[in-house]
Formats: sequence, C-alpha cells, structure tokens
Amino acid sequence: MSEIHTYTGGIAATNGHLLTLPGGTVLVDAPDGIASWLKKQNLQVNALFLTHQHFDHVLDAAAVKAQHGCRVYAFAPFSRDLTLERLYGAVTGSSFSVPEFEVDEILEGKSTLEALGETWRLHHVPGHSPDSVCFHLAAQNLLFGGDVLFLDGVGRTDFPGGSTQLLLTGIETKLFKLPDATRVFPGHGDDTTIGRERAENPFLT
Repeated sequence: MSEIHTYTGGIAATNGHLLTLPGGTVLVDAPDGIASWLKKQNLQVNALFLTHQHFDHVLDAAAVKAQHGCRVYAFAPFSRDLTLERLYGAVTGSSFSVPEFEVDEILEGKSTLEALGETWRLHHVPGHSPDSVCFHLAAQNLLFGGDVLFLDGVGRTDFPGGSTQLLLTGIETKLFKLPDATRVFPGHGDDTTIGRERAENPFLT
C-alpha cells in the first residue's frame, strides 16, 4: 500500500490527500493552506488531481502548480461558475476570489487516466457539483471521491447544478460496483470503505 498523507484546512475543513507512488507523488485537491504545508513538510507534487472546482478544494491550486510545476487534471477547464465563490460571497457578505489556474488535462468524456506510471479509472458522479469526478486506483483498492461519498454521508445537493437523484444514482451504479475493500478518501472527514458505506450509509441503504 502506498503512503498517504492527508492535510485538512480552510473554512470547510477540506482534505487534500497526498499519495506517494513509485512514479511520483499525486496530490488530490488543493484546499487553502496546503501549499505552505507542502513546503514545510518538504514534500514534492508531480500531479494535481482535482475532484471538482468548489472553492474550498481549489484555493491553493494555482500556488501548488506554481511551486511544483505539476500537471493539473480536472473534469473541466477552470470556471468561476464551478468555484461557487460568488455564491459564498453573497451569502456571507465577504469578497474573495479563487486564484485562476490552468488545467493541463481535461477529463470530461474519459474513463481512464494514465499518470505517473499508473492507470486510474475515472467515475463522473455529478449531483454535488456538475464536474465531480472520482479517481480510482484499482491496483491498490483506493478511491479519491471528493464530496461524492462520505463516512455515513453523501455530498450536499443544494448548490447550483446540484441534484440528489443524480448523486445517489451515480453512487449506486458506479461507486457501489467497486470491491468492498476499496478505501474511500473523501473531501471532508475520515476515510471509509465501499463495503461499509454500501451496508450502512443511511442515505443509501
């Protein structure tokens, strides 16, 4: 099993997962503060995978790319329609902007991804966000699911572009087809397994 480090930061306590593989290091999502954390830990990033572009998952994407020169993979090009920064600003009365970043490889329409010597299966599961994509490393029974599936929970569906039906159907038809032992590393909270959530998740049982 590869080594996984998890950083949690920002106003939504968002996870950034760092996976060390023989061919390099993958960072999944870039919450606020992770660029500084990586520097303090003297950790290098070779590829940045974005599960979706809600602001709490991408606030440090531009900084990580600038510091590490890594390729960025996401379902769609950078879009302020996806970041939710305007909605958050209107609700809170605050004003901020996600630093714009370039996506090097667009994943829409793809079922697999070759990166750092590994083959990743891609599962597009909209409902929380239109661009939500889960990264499945079948060789190690690992799934980085963003805000799709949590320990005893699922992603919120009350944001623009959200759909409870799309989310639950996507989880049941795509993620729940994976082996029980598949470890799920979500965008918030503790990791879990597909088998555990299939049997006990109150939103899906």
